[in-house]
Amino acid sequence: MTILIDLIGIGILIPVMPQLLTNPDSPAYLLSAGMTIDQSYVIFGALIAAYPLAQFFASPILGQLSDRFGRRPILLYSIFGTAIGYALFAVAIMTRNIPLLFFSRILPGITGGNLPVAQAAIADISTPNDRTKNFGYMGAAFGLGFIIGPYIGGQMADPSVLSWFGPTVPFWFAALLALINMTLLWLFLPETSPRQAKERVHVSQALRHIVKAFTHERLRALFFITFLFQGGFGFFTTFFGVYLIDRYGFTESATGNFFAYVGMWIVLTQAIVTPRASRLWSERRILNVTLIATGLALLLFLWPGAWTTMLWTTPIFALFNGVTQANMMAFLSRSAGADVQGEILGINSSVTALSQSLPPILSGFIAAQTSPTATIYVASVIMVIAGMLFIVFVRREPTRGVGEASIAH
Repeated sequence: MTILIDLIGIGILIPVMPQLLTNPDSPAYLLSAGMTIDQSYVIFGALIAAYPLAQFFASPILGQLSDRFGRRPILLYSIFGTAIGYALFAVAIMTRNIPLLFFSRILPGITGGNLPVAQAAIADISTPNDRTKNFGYMGAAFGLGFIIGPYIGGQMADPSVLSWFGPTVPFWFAALLALINMTLLWLFLPETSPRQAKERVHVSQALRHIVKAFTHERLRALFFITFLFQGGFGFFTTFFGVYLIDRYGFTESATGNFFAYVGMWIVLTQAIVTPRASRLWSERRILNVTLIATGLALLLFLWPGAWTTMLWTTPIFALFNGVTQANMMAFLSRSAGADVQGEILGINSSVTALSQSLPPILSGFIAAQTSPTATIYVASVIMVIAGMLFIVFVRREPTRGVGEASIAH
């Protein structure tokens, strides 16, 4: 439930934020009339980057604190910070306060790195027999959050749906969801970690992870490929909502409906296609094809014609992306020794967070110099490069259980 509500809250922002900062024709537009559209793109990219950049530094610290003081208090603290962040975002919209807008994204980035803590709590209470099932539920919560969140956000921001709906309503609703989530945890969740660690908390753990990732003798190639692929995905997601406004004139509700449609196909891919593909082919064989195919599938969104053409290009992209994401994590896990699984997955989490922090900033400048469409081309090129590097540098399956992946450097 924590993960589902978290992801709904994140999804709610997707259809609203492009209208607030990049669409001067929208009644919800916050920037001054004298600001150029190019300047608005730069501000929008920086605002999108604020949350994952804060989360990059804070998430490993929260993970260490949860090891030391327990999962329950850290989850309660982080969800409360998330609720405050959503409420401040609504206030910033009402008062047209851009600095407060940034602060309201940085705050939940610092406090809201609760997904790893929730994952750790699930791991704490999972027996070997039900571990896969429980983490399957977690994956389902991710998928449902990205279907429900954008749909709710788009509908609640659109006054044509109900007269009292508007751009602040989704954020008040997200704050209320977070408070409900916190109350449920406080009432029903016991502490799941009976033994708390006594090690000193390292504030610079995120930077330590990045250094380890790119100096790790056997896995640095995989970490670099992960960084590129996730970074390409970040270039795509940051300005895709802006692209829908710029090319097709999408409203908040239209954007929310479309992203819910994308989420639906991702869930179907994870539930149906990914398990069947894993029974037929190894992770390396799948990734040899799907890494490049995902990058090329992005270009289908630029297919000329009406927006309805995206209704058939979306399943193609969702299929390749869903299979790639699942198999990248599985391949990395099998490439690490059984005794360092936690460390390697923690490093991968930091690499992924950093790769999601930098593209929004760069995307803002790229869109300002060219157009929002250019960011999709950049995303495609980066993903294809990641796929080519995987084919060249990863030549054999990792040896199961001992971590002897054959990775050239």
